[in-house]
Amino acid sequence: MLFVDHDEFFLYLILMSPEQCRAARGWLGWSQQLLAECAHVGISTVRDFEASRRQPIANNIASMRRALEGAGIELVFLDDGRAVGIRAIEP
Repeated sequence: MLFVDHDEFFLYLILMSPEQCRAARGWLGWSQQLLAECAHVGISTVRDFEASRRQPIANNIASMRRALEGAGIELVFLDDGRAVGIRAIEP
């Protein structure tokens, strides 16, 4: 999803928030380790992202998102690009 901040004239690629990541894992009953394995990223990438300690490169967030979506989770955003939640979908 693309989001344009008209006040600052920046274009953002909204992939997933740390809160959505934690919620999706919780819904699926996945550990951070399992998400890391399914997304082919390091456990520290998942741990640090969910704790908002650092923003991983876009490819790693995209990989985590694909793993969660492949397991039946859809990320929900408002029209302005703000992340607001998750919902279950058919895998």
